[in-house]
Amino acid sequence: MPTTLCPCGSGLPYADCCGRLHDGTATAATAEQLMRSRYSAFAVGDPAYLLRTWHSSTRPGAIDLDPRIRWIGLEVLRTTGGGLLATVGTVEFRAHSVVDRAAGTQHEESRFVREDGQWRYLDGDPLD
Repeated sequence: MPTTLCPCGSGLPYADCCGRLHDGTATAATAEQLMRSRYSAFAVGDPAYLLRTWHSSTRPGAIDLDPRIRWIGLEVLRTTGGGLLATVGTVEFRAHSVVDRAAGTQHEESRFVREDGQWRYLDGDPLD
């Protein structure tokens, strides 16, 4: 059986990359790693992981993922803070998708903070 590469673009097998975060055997060490794992959660259709990694002050009650959206690529453009010892960080990215044969792009600067020792997505600003 062929190995499935991780949607986040790391070049690693999904099971050795974001899959470990999705199944709870590992946690994100940096804000960028959390952002990449959240992108992968959108790509593989894992709303439970998205909710688990959303900061409690901004977390919605539920997430309905659109099954028509196929996420096809991620570009991390810039990171600020968000390292191993940091408590806050930002990640600017472009996420590419296809919906009904139409290409789309989400360009955002996301903010991340630690909550109970774990990186969490706080919010983001759309760019472009």
